[in-house]
Amino acid sequence: MKSIKTLIITGGAIDEAFAGDYLQKQKFNFIIAADAGLIFCQKAGVEPDLIVGDFDSVSCEVLSEYERTCPHKIVRYPSQKDETDTELALHEALKRDSKEITVLGATGTRLDHVLGNIQLLKAALDAGAVCYFVDANNRIRMIDSPLVLKKDEQFGTYVSLIPFTPLVEGLTLTGFAYGLEHFCLASGNGRCVSNEITEKQAEITFTSGLLIVIESRD
Repeated sequence: MKSIKTLIITGGAIDEAFAGDYLQKQKFNFIIAADAGLIFCQKAGVEPDLIVGDFDSVSCEVLSEYERTCPHKIVRYPSQKDETDTELALHEALKRDSKEITVLGATGTRLDHVLGNIQLLKAALDAGAVCYFVDANNRIRMIDSPLVLKKDEQFGTYVSLIPFTPLVEGLTLTGFAYGLEHFCLASGNGRCVSNEITEKQAEITFTSGLLIVIESRD
């Protein structure tokens, strides 16, 4: 069976120039618009395969256009719900057995939403999917197993590792400016922030725990 590569466009900050260029270079099998992500879809001429949310952040004019042209794509939820719109979109992607999910609009000025979205990376990981949050300056993922980063494919200049679990044990970094060997990275410190790849490829290995990997550029 062909692996499904899904794009979710949600309602956080989206740099339109970056997103336009990014979408030209990437190919997706399925596109989900979550609530205010529909505004970007309309502006950018992106045709979603599914539209989800309570639609409290999208104008009636925008929503009405999609209700008129493709009502079968819309799944409306009540405003008093347990999940965020991004979480609903992620669940829809996982229901379709998506193995690689990219989210545009997962970051922005609402830090409560950003931190809440970070939690969703674990939900994707638990379901066996790789999930990326991508914006003009960052690519964010969560890992529970070794990761190799190729210098000529990296996103930006810097690589930061943030422990999601209280401890990440046996952490070893090779190919970085600041290497580590069998280090116990505990939450509450910034030991692994802003590293750089110095070899053709860098490797992150560890024996237990979960890591948030952030590739960044200024």
